[in-house]
This record gives sequence, C-alpha cells and structure tokens, in this order.
Amino acid sequence: MSTRKQLRALAEARRGVLVPGAFNALSARVIEDLGFEAIYVTGAGVTNMWFGMPDQGFMGLSDIADHTARIRDAVALPLIVDADTGFGNALNVYHTVRTLERAGADCIQLEDQVAPKRCGHFSGKDVISTEEAVGKIKAAVDARRDPDLLIMARTDAAATHGFEAAVERAARFAEAGADILFVEAVTTPEDIRALPSRLAAPQLMNMVIGGKTPIFNAEELAGLGYGLVLYANAALQGAVAGMQKALTVLRDAREVQESSGLVAPFAERQRLVGKPQWDALEKQYS
Repeated sequence: MSTRKQLRALAEARRGVLVPGAFNALSARVIEDLGFEAIYVTGAGVTNMWFGMPDQGFMGLSDIADHTARIRDAVALPLIVDADTGFGNALNVYHTVRTLERAGADCIQLEDQVAPKRCGHFSGKDVISTEEAVGKIKAAVDARRDPDLLIMARTDAAATHGFEAAVERAARFAEAGADILFVEAVTTPEDIRALPSRLAAPQLMNMVIGGKTPIFNAEELAGLGYGLVLYANAALQGAVAGMQKALTVLRDAREVQESSGLVAPFAERQRLVGKPQWDALEKQYS
C-alpha cells in the first residue's frame, strides 16, 4: 500500500492516530524510530528552527518543498505537509500542490487565513472570504496528479467569526473536495467534543502545547471520532528544552559527559543517521 493510501486509511479509521511534527530530516527519523504512524512537516517548526523567526508567514514554498523532499528521502512514513495559505491565490495553490506532490507529500494542508498568515494560536489573525477559500480548495483538488494525494483543509475562522462559522466553512471545504478537515484553535472542551458529530469527513485535532486549545488525551479524542491528533511542535519544544539543559550544564560545569543523560549517546546519534548502512554501502562499492 502506498503511503498516501496508508494515510487515508489512518484518517478514515478515526482512532486518534498521533501525528508528531518534524522540522527536519533527523527529527523525522526520531519520530519514525519511535513507532509513530505518520509525520507532519511543520511550517512553524521550519520557520522557528531554520530561520529563528516566529510563525508569521516568513516561510515560502521553496522552503517547505525542500524540507519535504529531504524528509521524504529520510523516512518511509506518510507525510502531511503544512502549506500555509498556499502562498497566494487559487492559481498559486495549484502550483503549490504540484510542487509539494513532486517533493513527496502524501497530504497537503491549506488554510483560509489572510496572508501573511500567523500561527493559529496567535492573536491578530484574519480569514479570507468563504468563497475565496472554497475556490482555493477546489484548485488544490484539481491540481493533484495522483488521486490518492490527500488535501487537508484548515479553517481559522473560529477565532474571528465564531465556532459555528468555522463548522460551516469546514463543511463547505468538504463539499469542495477536501479529504480531511482541520478546525483550528478550538477553545472549549464542549466544542472539541461536538466537532466529530458536526462534520462527516475525517478530522484532525491540533494539540498545541501551551496554546489556546485544551489538551485532550489521544485516546479520548479517538473515542470522540477524530482521525488524527496533531502535536506539530512537541519535538521542537522538546529539542529546545534539551538544548537549554545541556548547554546550561556546559556553561556552568565547563563540560558535559555522555553519562549525564543530557545528550544522546554518540552511538545512538550515529544509528539514527544510518551510519551502519552507509558503512555497509562503502564496503559494497569498494
């Protein structure tokens, strides 16, 4: 089964599949190594980790396409790719889908924010009209060459127009051909519990650590009927915390030992980047 068909089956099973976000190929390798079933290529993570900038529309298509291609080469898991607003109008969305499909995306996420977009859990965001957003989803659906490529439609309208308006938009996106729906920044437990019964298509629920949405255990979300449970930047926030701890010890103690537990062992680092396999190839071609 292709990774695209695998991802569709995961979403349609509605068992709350945990999907961590990767910000580079090594973080994707760690996610795969730990037994997760799918990976989210995070726009916020790419922006934070590669540019040192906030998630406010600084990432471009070439940035996310390059990261997608590198991650695709590194792992065999299905990839959901964050394409922000599609980087322009419906024609830009068409081009974005073609580009990311070539790069190895299995699902492309598009949102209805006004550009430049910002993190869904920041204040000050706005959304385009429903009709324009629907047109962009239709363009995305038409642009794919492989019918198994999935389109995920995200709406940020809950923050600006209210929960009911967001549900209505998501329903329109499904009618336009979106395969998976994503209502962002839901702020109450009641609304989280209500969404699966309000929308027929498979849904993703975003658990932003420290964000506006209450954290639900993935098992509870599975029971409610969510297909996917996103932790887009758990790996990023964990990596930052780990760097801070290790470097604080280095600064204060003037050394860091492998036995400290603050760093991955040297051998583990080499295993994750596939050094044994590269050594075997080197012998094969010598």
